[in-house]
Amino acid sequence: MKFILPSLFIIYTVFACGGKNTSSNVESPGKEKTGKDKALEIGADLLQDKKPLKALNMYLNGFHFYNGNMKGQMEAHHYCHQVNDELIQCIIYDGNDADAKIMGIEYIVSERIFKSLPQEERKLWHSHRYEVKSGSLIAPGIPQAAEHELMEKLVTTYGKTFHTWHTDKDLVLPMGHPMVMMGFTEEGQLEDSLLTQRDQRFGISTAEKKQNREDIPVSPILPGADAWKKNQIKQLTITDDYKGVLSHH
Repeated sequence: MKFILPSLFIIYTVFACGGKNTSSNVESPGKEKTGKDKALEIGADLLQDKKPLKALNMYLNGFHFYNGNMKGQMEAHHYCHQVNDELIQCIIYDGNDADAKIMGIEYIVSERIFKSLPQEERKLWHSHRYEVKSGSLIAPGIPQAAEHELMEKLVTTYGKTFHTWHTDKDLVLPMGHPMVMMGFTEEGQLEDSLLTQRDQRFGISTAEKKQNREDIPVSPILPGADAWKKNQIKQLTITDDYKGVLSHH
C-alpha cells in the first residue's frame, strides 16, 4: 500500500500549531550562549540553505519503549519528512520547545516494502496498527479530518527506531549506546500517567480519537514485526571486537 500524503494535510501541517507545550526532560551542562554565538546563529539562519530541515513538515506524537524492557517507556516527538510515497524519515525529540533534545531517529515504510525485508531484519521493526487505532499516535495541531486521513496511511506501516539520548533516564548528555525501540501493540501496556499527561498538555482526548478511528480498516500484522512478543529481542551492545566493522563490502 502506498501512502502519498494529501496536499491539504501538508498545508495544514506547515501552518498548524500544536507545539511549545512540552519542555525537554533534562537540562544539560554548559554555559549560556554568548552574544557572539547568537549573532553567528542569526547570520547562519539567514545565509545558509537548510533544505533537509525544511523538508521536516510532519509532526507526530506517540510513545516508545526499550526493546526487551516494557517498563522503560517515554513520550516521543517525531518531526518527519516523506522521502517518497513509501518511506518516511523522522528525527525524534524529547519535547516540542526550543530546548528539546534529539532522542533518536525512526524510519517508516509501507507494508509492501516491509514484505521485502529479510526475516532477521524484520525483528528490528514494529507495527503501527495499535498506535493508530488506539489514538495514542497523534498529529498535533491539524484538523481532525486531516489527521484521520494521515492515520489511514500510517495504520499499515512499520517503523524502525533507535534512541541515542536517553533523557527519560535523566541523562543530561547522550551517554551510553543507542537502543532499539518498539511500539505498543495492545491495551494495558502503555502507562496511563504518560497518556493522561500528554492529553492534558495538548488538550485532546485519546479516547475520542480512538472512537473517531474505528472506521479505519486494518490488515493483519506481517510475520516478523513486533518480534519481542515472541521473545525475539534485538538490542545493541558496545564491544571492543570491531574487526571488520569498518571494512567496506
